[in-house]
Amino acid sequence: MRIYLCAFITVFTLNGLFTLDFSYHKYEELTNILKKFSQSYPKLSPSLKSIGNSKEGRRLWVLELTAVNRSAVGVPNVKLIGNIHGNEAVGRELLLHLIEYLGENYESDPTVTWIMKNTRIYILPSMNPDGFEKASEGMCVGEHGRCNVRNMDLNRNFPDFYVENMYPTQPESDAIQRWMDKIPFILSASLHGGALVANYPFDTVKELTSLPTNPPSISADDDVFVDLAKVYANRHPKMHLGLACPDGGKNFTGGITNGAAWYPFQGGMQDFNYFKHGCMELTLEISCCKYPSAKELPHLWEDNREALIEYITQAHRGVRGTIYDSRNQKPIAKARLKVIGREMTFNSSKLGEFWRILLPGKYRLEITATGYHSNIVPFEVIDHKNALPQPTVLSIPLYHSSLPKPTPPPTKPTTLFPPHFFTSTHPLLPAQDIKNYSKDIRSQNIYDDPVTLPRRNSINSVSMTIANAWVIYTLVILMVMS
Repeated sequence: MRIYLCAFITVFTLNGLFTLDFSYHKYEELTNILKKFSQSYPKLSPSLKSIGNSKEGRRLWVLELTAVNRSAVGVPNVKLIGNIHGNEAVGRELLLHLIEYLGENYESDPTVTWIMKNTRIYILPSMNPDGFEKASEGMCVGEHGRCNVRNMDLNRNFPDFYVENMYPTQPESDAIQRWMDKIPFILSASLHGGALVANYPFDTVKELTSLPTNPPSISADDDVFVDLAKVYANRHPKMHLGLACPDGGKNFTGGITNGAAWYPFQGGMQDFNYFKHGCMELTLEISCCKYPSAKELPHLWEDNREALIEYITQAHRGVRGTIYDSRNQKPIAKARLKVIGREMTFNSSKLGEFWRILLPGKYRLEITATGYHSNIVPFEVIDHKNALPQPTVLSIPLYHSSLPKPTPPPTKPTTLFPPHFFTSTHPLLPAQDIKNYSKDIRSQNIYDDPVTLPRRNSINSVSMTIANAWVIYTLVILMVMS
């Protein structure tokens, strides 16, 4: 009778309207809830689709929500994924509550309304439904239900940045890869359990070391990843404290960590998102217990709600725009883009769109495409302080190789970070240098912009000239006196 009542409350309230309770929902319940949601918020044009099936045939349901016209160009795509490990169940339920929260607060909450009018959000509550069906509520540690039915850890099943992944591709991870081939995501999060920390790329390393502590594996956009992790951790009432979980674990300064500095592994989903598709994904460890009692879900939702909302807004930071043919203004798909000084390329969409999350500063964007002259465009990302983020928007023509290449006006380098801090080789560092290396990356600011360096050097040159003149003058005086 108790089970029947819970199922009833999940679907209806006393007034007959759909709502959601705080309990764990098996696959059939999850499916019914998502179908209800797809009919509940017409102003957000909810669209429920399956991106594939698990090994046991369960559908991988994704619900898309947006108040943006579906034909609109330049709208950032954000995805949130739960339950990649079947026994890490909290994220699965929190994402259902996030759907409800966005739907219920659209047009009443200013931030939610702004997000939905400017963003496309895709939510996949359970990437590993087969593993979840085997896992058990109350199991805070252990591996039972973690993997899919082939006993494969899905977070080790993606192409790797450094080495070839020899594990056979599983249907669940293959579905994610095919999904990402279709939709140009810019920002993503994968919700995990077993710790309380925001983890960012790279998880993989070029080679393992025997050092007593793991060095970080630094990506070309480490400053951005650090900032994204801080955004989430700082909006979480506990995560930012960096305290170890009660049943063991480690402290994380500020509640964030580089993946490899925690523990390195290959084939991770967040690394694949970044190097293959230019999508910035974090692994969010949101509960110390992997599969806590359902009575813990209300406070876990309260702890993570504002952090999730704030995190989604970050898709609007940095730069976005379109690449088009100068002859006919048609979009150029699969143009290759790179922020100079950051050795990681990304591509324009089939509509010529591009996005890149960046911190405030001055940059140069390099664009190349087959059959076209390359182009380099300087731009600046403005710091909007505490306001909602506003990206710099660019419209960039490329000139066909059959036409003369136009001569652009000379420009000074405007990359915020010196190139030697960002390479794709990620050299391993001696243990004594690790702390300083991390500090260098995290403490840079606009005053380290190379644009300012010539001025500093010119000041130093003037100072040296004056000093040299003074020495010569003193020598002449001494010679006359002698």
